[in-house]
Formats: sequence, C-alpha cells, structure tokens
Amino acid sequence: MKDNLPKFETKEELYDYLIENKEDLIYAKKAETKFEDSLGDYSINYVQSDFSKGEIGFVTIKNTDGEVTEIEVRSIINTTNYLDSHGDVHIPGLWNRSVKNNTNIKMLQEHQMRFDKVIADKDDLDVSLKEYEWKDLGYNVEGKTQALVFDATVKESRNQFMFNQYKNGNVDQHSVGMRYVQIKLAVNSDKDSHKNEKEVWDKYYSDIANKEEAEKAGYFWAVIEAKVIEGSAVLLGSNQITPTLARSNKEHQEGEQTPPDNESQEQKFINKLKS
Repeated sequence: MKDNLPKFETKEELYDYLIENKEDLIYAKKAETKFEDSLGDYSINYVQSDFSKGEIGFVTIKNTDGEVTEIEVRSIINTTNYLDSHGDVHIPGLWNRSVKNNTNIKMLQEHQMRFDKVIADKDDLDVSLKEYEWKDLGYNVEGKTQALVFDATVKESRNQFMFNQYKNGNVDQHSVGMRYVQIKLAVNSDKDSHKNEKEVWDKYYSDIANKEEAEKAGYFWAVIEAKVIEGSAVLLGSNQITPTLARSNKEHQEGEQTPPDNESQEQKFINKLKS
C-alpha cells in the first residue's frame, strides 16, 4: 500500500498514529486530486476478459467510403469495494451526486488535461453507474461492485492515437481523476480508543473483494463521497479491475438512425464469458 506513513513496530502503534492524526490526514487527502494510475502492490486473481479483444467487437461506425472513423466503447473507469494501492476503498454511491451534477466530465489519455489528449466529452460521452458481478469484469472472486462507466464515441479525428489503441483492443485498464469529499478511517482493532474506526471497518469490510489485502494492512480509508473530474485510459492502475467492455459487435453505417441494443448485446457477451 502506498501510504507514505512512518514505520511502526506494531499495528497498534500504527492505529494510534492514524487516529491521532486522522483529521490532518483526511485534510491532506481532500486537498489533492487523486489519480488512480500507479502500479499497485497487490497480486490479484485476474482473468483478462474477452470484452477488451477487438474481435469480440466494438460498434464500428463507417463513413460513406467504408472506412472506420469512429468506435463506441464501454469503459469501466472505477469499481467500488476494492482496496486500491492508495489505501482507499470506494464505497457504492460515492459518485452519485457528482455524476448527476457534473456535466463537464472528460475522458482523457493518461490524466493529461490537454486539448490533444481528450478522448471524448460532451455529446460523445455518457457517464453512468452500473452494478456488475466481479466475475463479469474478469476478477475471479464472488461479490458485486458498482462501476463508474463511460460509454464513449471514440473518434479518429479527436485523438487518433487512442482511437487506434481502442480499435486494436490494447486498452484494458482505466483510472479516475477525482477529488475527495467525505472520507472515514477504518481500523481493525478492538481497543476501546479505536471504537469508532472499528465500527467503520465492520460496516464495510465484508464487501471488500480483496479482503486479504485489507487484513494485511489492518486499515483503510472508506471514501463515502468523491467528485469525478475525469476518467482516463492508462497502462496500469492502482485499481486494476477497470477493463474495456465491448458494447456490441454490430457494424452500422454513418447516418443509420436505429442504435444497437447495447444492453442486450453486453449481456450476450457476459453469458459467453461465464460459459
């Protein structure tokens, strides 16, 4: 876990330090913009999903000359109930207010807030929250997660490099750029002075997918609310369960009025993954 904390002889000393300095630590986390792209410490039982393979298919939009100039992809930008390498567990519902109220969320290349690094925004980007089984995302554990989902029309004219990366099935991890709004400290201690933090642990621990990492650390930061600024395609994320999902394997010509049935197509792919 990437926590930049002092070293302690015992976990009880660590817990005492965290609780004594809790307000300052939370203030510091809220004062920064978090980018979830760092090589985590965790080795996970992750099976690459067929969703990110080009032959399973994206919607490919052809122009009148028959060339593919746009693709539509579904990207999992973040997942809840997973202890990431920042020591955070994102709690379901943390994005509700932000997704509803922020109409200027961007999809970027590697968190670079530059015009030439935008992948999609405005009418080309739909941001939503969806529930998935972990196994449907290629993570071989039981349980569910609420995902921050970007449905994007990725245009060659907007970002040619990332258009080709998605088209060739090379993007298998994503990352969220966010600001913390509400955070609680959770510690796995029965000490009376740690009672409040233990209650937070008990409330959220059972839903964590990678429980062994939480047990090893002995604490985590439960992120109750956060503001989404952007979501990015990255090589390696601190939360690795953030793949690209194909929305459909149907091609359609430019100007076609009837959109593909994305949900039913996605379910077909989920069933194929389970089989």
